[in-house]
Amino acid sequence: MRKTVTVDLGDRSYDVTVGPGVLGELAPALEAMGHVSSVVVITETTVSELLGPRVMHLVKGCGAPAGYAAFPAGEVNKTLGTYHDLMDQVFAVTPPIDRNTVIVALGGGVPGDVAGFVAATALRGLRWVQCPTTLLAGVDASVGGKTAVDHPAGKNLIGAFHQPRAVVIDVETLASLPAEEMGNGLAECVKHGVIRDTKLLEFIDASSRDILARHEGALTELIARNVAIKGAVVSADEREAGQRAHLNFGHTIGHAIELFAGYDQMPHGQAVSLGMVAACHMAARRKMIPQADADAVSNLLTKLGLPTQHADLIGGELWSIMQRDKKTRGGQVRMVLPTRLGEVTIVDDVTAEEVADAVSALRG
Repeated sequence: MRKTVTVDLGDRSYDVTVGPGVLGELAPALEAMGHVSSVVVITETTVSELLGPRVMHLVKGCGAPAGYAAFPAGEVNKTLGTYHDLMDQVFAVTPPIDRNTVIVALGGGVPGDVAGFVAATALRGLRWVQCPTTLLAGVDASVGGKTAVDHPAGKNLIGAFHQPRAVVIDVETLASLPAEEMGNGLAECVKHGVIRDTKLLEFIDASSRDILARHEGALTELIARNVAIKGAVVSADEREAGQRAHLNFGHTIGHAIELFAGYDQMPHGQAVSLGMVAACHMAARRKMIPQADADAVSNLLTKLGLPTQHADLIGGELWSIMQRDKKTRGGQVRMVLPTRLGEVTIVDDVTAEEVADAVSALRG
């Protein structure tokens, strides 16, 4: 079973291939891109040990020489220092890279973001391919061309939009993921359902046992549905001038929680889960949605093993972090809130008191 979803961006459109064993199609995907003088695989140390040799063998199948660059695993290493070190490695490969070199990003969201930023900036822009190996990266970060590193002032503050030429998502790589890492991706799946598709929420609810058991058919269907939603939003609003901002549902407070807790102290999906619960709480308080809808989202997250409460959050500190968020306009915090399940809007009059109330609800 395999599925292909096209992200429609005119002459920059690309296919996302999902299914078991599709990593084996990496060489043909590279060949389809035209002349490839060389390939550089960029990944992090954990993935390198598991998949590095296999992927290097696969990319050499396109007939071009292949190089390799790696960095220490973890969000804490998603920094300008890591970017600089990777650039040193990339420029040291033999033969030297040129503008027909292709970067292959292998791993979860962190390698994808960092390798994408290297591709966006090396020689003023190289083609690149995403090979996500986590559910979170597959359903979210691998599609849309957002590349970045973090800064102490906030997450993803330094980066560029740079679309990949292809995305290859092999669900077999998800078999060994820790349950916590699966939960990270499932949070983004719920997000897509809340902002665009109630039928996706119904599918997740009905198929939760198969999804959590890593059944390949269920995972292929889940990822393809989510990629279709993300791809449609990106096609309509590539650079987040309008509706692409809807993808930030749960992320404004979620990113603040990540920074408050400390990078690598709270997984991204857990922070987004809490952020979605807080956003739904705010929407219910504003009478934008019934409390029953807010409860339904919270109950589904709980069913998937994701947190809906956290005792240690401080509303005032989260508010201060949110004011530095890159989506803030003129000092005013903007948030995505649901108007019903499957539809959201952006509000730009969020107050510190509302955030404090939502955080209080998260504390239980």
